[in-house]
Amino acid sequence: MKARLAAAAAVSVLAAAGVLVSKWEGKHNAAYLDPIGIPTVCYGHTGPEVKLGQSYTDAQCMALLEADLLEAQQVVDQCIPETREPHQTAALISATFNVGPRVVCGSTLQRLAKAGDWAGACAELDRWKYAGGRVYRGLVLRRADERALCEGRL
Repeated sequence: MKARLAAAAAVSVLAAAGVLVSKWEGKHNAAYLDPIGIPTVCYGHTGPEVKLGQSYTDAQCMALLEADLLEAQQVVDQCIPETREPHQTAALISATFNVGPRVVCGSTLQRLAKAGDWAGACAELDRWKYAGGRVYRGLVLRRADERALCEGRL
């Protein structure tokens, strides 16, 4: 019974993170360049295999999203193993998916979370609004959503 509850909780956390990711990334079945020139496809998937001109099916996009969210969750769990609320985990998975491991590994956010200062850790999400050295309105708004989720307000 405990294992089933834990599995259901994990699915719920990934679903909450997926809602934010899909909201802010949108879905593009054809590969495109993101605002800083990185080849991207589906729900914000990047990697050396993504080439301009490629198209993916909806099923392929969903599989990529699921794999990317699981990868982000592994990073969060590794860098911030401390106990946290499911909504905090979902927010950190979304941020890690978008920014990469540095948001939770070796950051002030990590230090604050490890010290149990979740208010401070959640507030740190606001700092991650730059891409290519520029502030993007979309990133400001996305981080506001992630912070609200992290703080339990979303």
